Formats: sequence, structure tokens, C-alpha cells
Amino acid sequence: MSAVEGLGQNQLAGFVLVLARIGPLFMLAPPFSSKMVPLRARAVVAIGIAIGIAPIALHGQAVPGEALALAGLALKEVLVGLAFAFALACLFAAFTTAGSLLDTSMGFSFGSLVDPITGAQSGQMVQIYSLVAIAVFIAIGGDAWVIQGLAKSYEAVPLLASPSLAALGAGAAAAFAGILAAALEVAAPVLLALLLADVAFGVVSRVVPQLNVFAVGFPVKIVVGLLVAGVSLPFVAGWLSDQLQLSVESALSSLRLG
Repeated sequence: MSAVEGLGQNQLAGFVLVLARIGPLFMLAPPFSSKMVPLRARAVVAIGIAIGIAPIALHGQAVPGEALALAGLALKEVLVGLAFAFALACLFAAFTTAGSLLDTSMGFSFGSLVDPITGAQSGQMVQIYSLVAIAVFIAIGGDAWVIQGLAKSYEAVPLLASPSLAALGAGAAAAFAGILAAALEVAAPVLLALLLADVAFGVVSRVVPQLNVFAVGFPVKIVVGLLVAGVSLPFVAGWLSDQLQLSVESALSSLRLG
């Protein structure tokens, strides 16, 4: 085997390993995994990113050519990619959870539609918050931050090194545990307004017993919820920007060598 052939095989093996780390991002984390983007288009983008990151990841290293060793490295790369993508997926799961809480409080949960982001059935507020999160994510350049984070992940876990499984598990558990708290932060203004509306209708039902509170309260809660959501959503941009940086940083911090 000539030196040129060996170099070509080494670059090809490195490209496959980099693609194995990038692939989970396009399967798990919105907006990269959005069902609105065809699978072929996602595959082309993933290959393009892998071509750009492969020289950084290889950095003159020699990838083992044995099939068993290469398969083990590929499995490790998929695990690292899953850990990185899971932190981003949990951030967007907070928005869908916030929308689900509001759908239940406003009564929208009775009529569910197919969410274009995840492809699953969900209420109207889930779709609104999901689409707003994607729009803000693109507007603040979140895709560039995520790709830069992927490139920096090779500083934390080089191509031929193994991560700490305990650190990966702890990072995944922390990201999952923070979903509900983040969802409450996003939905807090609307939930508080709906709570005050319920209290107000409770007082009215005591003062005016003949008033049909259920007939009046349902549309009023929808109007109040939509108005407060419309006022509070612009402030979500700054929150998402901060949380995205924290998510990428926490994902990189969980990628420690074993």
C-alpha cells in the first residue's frame, strides 16, 4: 500500500468517525432533526459539516484500519454525539413542555394537531412555542453555535480517546431534570395570568351565582392566555440565547475523558 493510499484511507476513516458523532444531532435535536426537512437534505448537510470538521478532528492522527477497532471507535463517536445532541434536545423539550402546560390550562389540549417540528400530535400552544423557539434559534445564530460546539467537542474528547461514561450519565440526567424548571420559566407569565383569571371567576361566581362561569370563563381564559403569551414571547429570545450557551457549555463539560 502506497503512502497516498494509506493517507486516503486514514482520511476516509476519520470522516466516517466524524459523521458518526454528527449524525445524532440530525436525529435527535431540533431544528436539525425537524420533520419539515427531508431526510436526504439532512443527510447532505450532515455530510457537509463532517467534511468541514474532519480535518480538525483528525489533526494528523492515524485512525486504526482494523474493522473491529474502527467499529468500536464509531460506537464511541455515536455515544458522544448522542450526549451532545441530548442537551440541545432537552432545551427544545422545555418549550414543548411549556406549550403543553398552557394547552392544558387554556383547554387547547382537547383539539390536537400534528406538530410539524416533531411529527407528533400536540396542542396549538405546543406548536406556537416550538415554532417560535426554532425562529429565535435561527435568528440568534444558534446553528453556528452548535456547530462550533461540535468542533470544540474534539478538544474535550479527541477522535481516538474515550469519554467518561459517569460524566456522560450525569450530564444527561442534569439536562433531563432541568426540562420542567425551564418550561415553568417560559410559561410562568401565562400560567400566572390564567391563575388570576381563575381566582377572578371564583370571586364572580360567589358574587353573582346565577352567572354561568364555565360558559364565560372558557373563552376569556383563551383570550387572556393568548394576549399574555403574545406579550411575553418576545422576551423569550434573550432567555433562549442564554440557555443555548449554557446547554452547549454543559454538553462540552460532560464530555470528559474516561
